[in-house]
Amino acid sequence: MHNSSSITLILGASTNPDRYSFIAARRLLAAGHEIAMVGKSGGEIAGNPILKDVEEITTPVDTITLYLNPANQVRYYDAIIRLAPRRIIFNPGTENPELERMALKNNIEILNACTLVLLSTNSY
Repeated sequence: MHNSSSITLILGASTNPDRYSFIAARRLLAAGHEIAMVGKSGGEIAGNPILKDVEEITTPVDTITLYLNPANQVRYYDAIIRLAPRRIIFNPGTENPELERMALKNNIEILNACTLVLLSTNSY
C-alpha cells in the first residue's frame, strides 16, 4: 500500500484527455493516491494543478511515473535524483537506460511497466 504522506509525481502530465498521463492522473486519484503533476503546458486535471517545474514540489515523492520520451527526460535528471523517490515507473515508450542506471546508483527502484495496468491489476 502507499504511504499517505507521500505522493506520485506524474512527469509529462497533459490536460489532453486522450493522453495516457491524463488517464493515469484520473485513475490514481480515483484509487485514492495523492498526486503532483509537472507538464510543459500547465493547466489542471480534476482540480489538481499541473506545475511547470519540479522545483515547486515540496511533498515527499514515493513514485515518479514517466510520460516523457528519453530525450525530454534529460532536463529532469538532477531533479528526479534530488527528489529521491522510492521508485520510478518507466511507462511504455519512456524506457531510458541512462536514467535507469542513475536511479539504481541512487537506490531508486525502477519498473518498466504501465501505470494504468498496475492500477487495474491492484499491483500499484
